[in-house]
Parts: sequence; structure tokens; C-alpha cells
Amino acid sequence: MNGKLYVVGTPIGNLSDFSPRAIETLKNVDFIAAEDTRVTVKLLNRFEIHTPMVSYHKYNSIERGKEICERLLNGESCAIVTDAGMPCISDPGEALVKSCGEIGIEVCAVPGPTAAMSAIAISGLPTGRFTFEGFLSVNKLSRREHLNSLVKETRTMIFYEAPHKLPNTLKDMYTVFGDRKLSIVRELTKIHEQVIRTTLEEAAEKYTDGSVKGEIVLIIEGAKIDESTANTLEDAVELAKKRIESGMSASFAAKEAAEITGFKKGQIYKALIQ
Repeated sequence: MNGKLYVVGTPIGNLSDFSPRAIETLKNVDFIAAEDTRVTVKLLNRFEIHTPMVSYHKYNSIERGKEICERLLNGESCAIVTDAGMPCISDPGEALVKSCGEIGIEVCAVPGPTAAMSAIAISGLPTGRFTFEGFLSVNKLSRREHLNSLVKETRTMIFYEAPHKLPNTLKDMYTVFGDRKLSIVRELTKIHEQVIRTTLEEAAEKYTDGSVKGEIVLIIEGAKIDESTANTLEDAVELAKKRIESGMSASFAAKEAAEITGFKKGQIYKALIQ
């Protein structure tokens, strides 16, 4: 009988966020696949977990992934963890989950803290619809291409960023997006947790000196829809969704969008609820 892969979320700062189920899972599996065993061993020691570990990271994911899958096929169980947060999101664990799916290995989620969701929840920006964009490339051309592809994105955008890359990222974001609302969320669940509610213009001027430290999540306001040029059903639906995010009912939102765009309320409402 095949084993099972458990995707286990670990604390992003405060160890009190480690769930009893996660602790029990790590104690009971045959082995743990850790991004950095030197980091994970501290967590295991804190909770008296003695399960053996193997390293699994972007530099060995192909070969080590094959080894893990073979062990799972032979009936062993494995928990994959990252240094902090939910594995397999902007993380090489994604490839391992894909491989398990292809060979019929069951994958089970043991939820834990996620920086992206925690950050947008306290950002003060719309949470009804959002897009997670992960880390931007360190290559300037690739970074600009990524940002340019999002110029017309109307949903709130979530990015991860490292402090040493933040100055160039903020400059590029302001250049590409113009001035928009921005929340810089840093050091989530840690002693120096902070939410800086600002704008891209202000941030590009004020926070490019390297003064913002720690693990960073950037939450950026989506593009505004020009109501005067909204002329497709998709535009009408987006207008309605923006109104719903502001607290309006779907019915009233569809009605207002219909009045602005000329599409029938029923068309818009049907698209909203699908």
C-alpha cells in the first residue's frame, strides 16, 4: 500500500501558531522533507519531535523528489515543511505534490500560517478578489515584464519580497503602476510586526534606503476601471464586483453596473453568480 504525503504548515514567526495536528503529524510520519534541516531541527526540538529528516529544496528537488516518491510508493509516509509558512506555495514543494499526483500518492494538507493571507487580511485593502504573484525576478528585464503584465489587473495584488531587493522593486512598481495604495506588511507574528499603509509614490521616495527590514509582503491596490470607457460585459462585471467589495449586494451592484454600461442587469447578475 502506498504511503501518504502530508503538506504541513509551520509558524511564520510565533511558535504558538504551530497547531496540535501539525505536531502530531510530524511525530507520526516516517520522515520529514525539510527545506533547510538546520532551521527545521530547531522547531522539532522545541516540540520534542524526533522524526528523521531529509533535505528537499530547489537545488536538489529533482533527484530528492524521486527518492521521496520511491519511499512513498514503498509505503512510508512523509511530511513536507518549509522554513516558515505553508509549503508548496512559491516553493519547490509544488513539484513534489505534482509528482505524487501523477503516480497516485495521496496528498493531505495540514493547514498552517500563510504570510500572503495573513498580510492581506490586515492590509486595509480590498480582500474580495486578489491575485498572488509571489516573488519577482531579480533580473530587471524579467521583473519589468512581470509587472507590465499586471498593469490592467483590477484585483488586489500580493507580492513577496526580500528586504535587500525592496528598493528596486518599489521603484519599478511606481514606474509601471503609477501611484496606488500600498501596504507593506513586515515581520508577521514576530515582535516587530508592522503594517505600513502608504502609496507607491511615497514608498518609492521614502523606503528605498534599506530601512525596511525583515520578511516582507507587499499588498497593492488593483487598477481602477474607467467607468466612462467600460464597454464590454467583462467591464460591467468588474464594476459590479468592485461595488460588492465595498459592501453592496450583488443585485444592486448589477443594477448600477447596468446603468453605467448599458448591459442588462440580468446578464451582469448571471455572470456574477456563476
